[in-house]
Amino acid sequence: LRERQGQQRTSGTTKQAFSVRLADGRTVNGTTGVTTPSIIAQNAWLASQTLCALVCRVNGELWELLRPLEADCELQLIFLFSATHSFSVTFCLVCPPPLSVQVSPVTLTNPVGTSGVMRVMGVAFPREKEREEWEREQEETRKRDHRRIGKDQELFFFNDVSPGSCFFLPKGAHIYNTLADFIRTEYRRRGFHEVVTPTLYSTALWERSGHWEHYSENMFTVTGDTHTYALKPMNCPAHCLMFEQRVRSWRELPLRWADFGALHRNELSGALGGLTRVRRFCQDDAHIFCTPEQLEEEIIACLDFVRSVYRVFGFSFHCLLSTRPTPCLGEPALWDHAEQQLERSLQQFGERWQFNPGDGAFYGPKIDIQIKDAIGRQHQCATIQLDFQLPIRFDLQYVGGDGETHRPVMVHRAVLGSLERMIAILAENFSGKWPLWLSPAQVMIIPVGGGSESYAQQVVRQFREAGFMADADDDHGATLNKKIRSAQLAQYNYIFVVGEKECVSGTVSVRTRGGKQLGRRPTEKVLASLTHLRDNEAYIQYAG
Repeated sequence: LRERQGQQRTSGTTKQAFSVRLADGRTVNGTTGVTTPSIIAQNAWLASQTLCALVCRVNGELWELLRPLEADCELQLIFLFSATHSFSVTFCLVCPPPLSVQVSPVTLTNPVGTSGVMRVMGVAFPREKEREEWEREQEETRKRDHRRIGKDQELFFFNDVSPGSCFFLPKGAHIYNTLADFIRTEYRRRGFHEVVTPTLYSTALWERSGHWEHYSENMFTVTGDTHTYALKPMNCPAHCLMFEQRVRSWRELPLRWADFGALHRNELSGALGGLTRVRRFCQDDAHIFCTPEQLEEEIIACLDFVRSVYRVFGFSFHCLLSTRPTPCLGEPALWDHAEQQLERSLQQFGERWQFNPGDGAFYGPKIDIQIKDAIGRQHQCATIQLDFQLPIRFDLQYVGGDGETHRPVMVHRAVLGSLERMIAILAENFSGKWPLWLSPAQVMIIPVGGGSESYAQQVVRQFREAGFMADADDDHGATLNKKIRSAQLAQYNYIFVVGEKECVSGTVSVRTRGGKQLGRRPTEKVLASLTHLRDNEAYIQYAG
């Protein structure tokens, strides 16, 4: 760095004053051609700390410590003292050199439970402020843990009789089915057609697709009738079988097939964790078969699909263009052309994106979409992948306008990813406070007085017939305030209190789970307003 930047040192220039902003927010003054990062560090910190600095960054770029600064800038020192270095120094003080490693001549046989080998992991911080911030983030993460929310709201549970497979209780199943129905509605708008495919296939299919060679250790197998079968870990080979069932014409393309079939992957037990890593799951999986000329338009349409869905959830996102890995399958020219097409699609899409070199699938480049949740964590859910290999392996063809046969392009795409993982992300993003359209606890009706119970049940039936998740609290042993508080803790979006006046006037007294009282409203008007909010996937509180 010194050799490269030595040629760039300021010489023979007029000395001018400038300001330098330090990493802690302080500002110091300097003179062009004279002031160096080393001088600033000595004046701003202890000299002993300055001696530990290796290099610095000026406006984000590496800068040699003795090179004079040239203009207003931001300065950050990079120190030798990292947590790893400090631990190494301490270890050397306790166990002075020379250290050596050799095989012990003594053999010990101990039960596994009493072995003394232990791995200690920790997190280190350069400043106390950063440690406190990290602790706040960890506490917020614990509060939002989807496993706790799932238990408290009775959404789902796991059992050792089926490791890594989720049991969705009625409220959890409501969220699950609502997400699937939401995507199905988008499918109909965007020209996708849903198909249903088997769960169990002969290994002959997986050998043909290439998955048996590369993925068999992650597949569950069943032996019967002298044949070996496997539960499907993905839908793409089955969709290729459907494409090849008859001769296809260019007039049929693009074909957009969606599949909500259950998938099974033999994840290691140690990798399982709540809904984020399971063995049985469902994806909003779809495959597009199109001509090369249609590819760019289809990619842009997929990206628009992603944007419209994530906008409903309130997620911001950015895209990663993952290019060819090493090794990869296919001709370099084919990869170059595909990557260029994806790049053009991203540029036309207009959202923030960046290259992710070498992280593509072995069968083709892909676009990964990363979302940011309410506490700033990144999640990768949606993906759009090009596949050169499956159309070749299955010898897929269509008859073009010229009467000749051509190879279609295959696109794998998912928007939510797995429904299970998306439910976990949404639970933590909303902290269990589900938006009305997705909520498993939408309306709670609380009768006040014995005469209002029949009216409360009438309101429950009215809202259930309109498709709402509505319940009534008929606990005679609880006070009104306790019932309201219980409904708020259960995250009911709206709480209706009904008494004698409401029974006579056909109204309900409305309040939100946040405690806002909206007053007495006609039941029919409230039902119409909430139906409008739910069906339009709005997130504003009902105030009309």
